[in-house]
Amino acid sequence: MSNISDKEAKAGLDVELPKIETFSNQFPDYEIKIDIPEFTSVCPITGLPDFGTIVIRYVPKEHCLELKSLKMYVLAYRNLGIFYENAVNRILDDVVKACKPVKASVVGEFNPRGGIKSVIEAHYPRSG
Repeated sequence: MSNISDKEAKAGLDVELPKIETFSNQFPDYEIKIDIPEFTSVCPITGLPDFGTIVIRYVPKEHCLELKSLKMYVLAYRNLGIFYENAVNRILDDVVKACKPVKASVVGEFNPRGGIKSVIEAHYPRSG
């Protein structure tokens, strides 16, 4: 039995965030890797800040992510209460929604807290 409520477990998933803009892709069959080494969010239980690195990798189809809007999107997490797992999966969903890539992955490598380090990976297309 969990002490975490559904409200806490789903925290941050339905909050409106800035739109990720795109531009037309000009080339076929290549991969883009974006490193975000200063990602921050807030633990929905303790209210303490979480820090980590987010890596987005995707193979563009018709559109590429525009980096300034991606930066504004990522900055919106700074005060958002959200679990690591939700943040990584939400970022993947929002990237896919924005640019409809051939494939994509998001990896969140979060700084240790209480002696525990977490690495979360999510992939598109999803297998289940």
